Amino acid sequence: MDNNACKRSTKENGTRKISAFGALWVHLILGLGIALGFSMARSLCSINLISDPAHTLFILWIVECPIVIVNYSLLRHNPSECSYLQAVGRSVLGLPAGALVIALCAIALGAPVGTKYFLRTVNWSLLMSSFTFAPAAAVFGSSFADWQRLFANTRPVGSIDYMLCLPAHGAMLGSWFGAWPMPLDWERPWQEWPVCVTYGGVAGYVIGLCASFGLVLFCSRRQHAKAD
Repeated sequence: MDNNACKRSTKENGTRKISAFGALWVHLILGLGIALGFSMARSLCSINLISDPAHTLFILWIVECPIVIVNYSLLRHNPSECSYLQAVGRSVLGLPAGALVIALCAIALGAPVGTKYFLRTVNWSLLMSSFTFAPAAAVFGSSFADWQRLFANTRPVGSIDYMLCLPAHGAMLGSWFGAWPMPLDWERPWQEWPVCVTYGGVAGYVIGLCASFGLVLFCSRRQHAKAD
């Protein structure tokens, strides 16, 4: 997010508010990061999720994760008490921690294990953590109350909460729906773990970005209407 968008973000009760334009800017960069990852895999390495899932996933998260961390660290809570570099640091730490949780949950739900799938699972988990844990860690840090409110109770209370909650939930729900074709006896290469799960997760994430921007825009217009 650029400096002008950051200046439009104002502090309120220890949190930041972001304008609709600022939210649009962040969402566009995040969406372009995903597109850039797929493009780099195809053009530079001549691979895709079907031909080489592990390396394609690696390119996707290695491109998207820095974009997520840089932008969401600007939207951290209590900026007077938490510096930008601290927000970046806790987001970097949240990335592997979230990936571990996601990988264990995926294995518990039936994801295959073994040397063939190890790198696929690791890189997929890091990509999903970039969508879910890393941005929340940048904004909330270790605030259990905020994590519980947003992810356990699904109670967003502001623009930044929508920007965290909806893309994260979209990615997880998309991955869940994307896993449905895996056990079917179609013998298609895209049914391999975690190809269809990744496509579902990315689609859900992008839909969540669009939905969160819509809600940010709606809330912004409603606040302006009340002010008038």
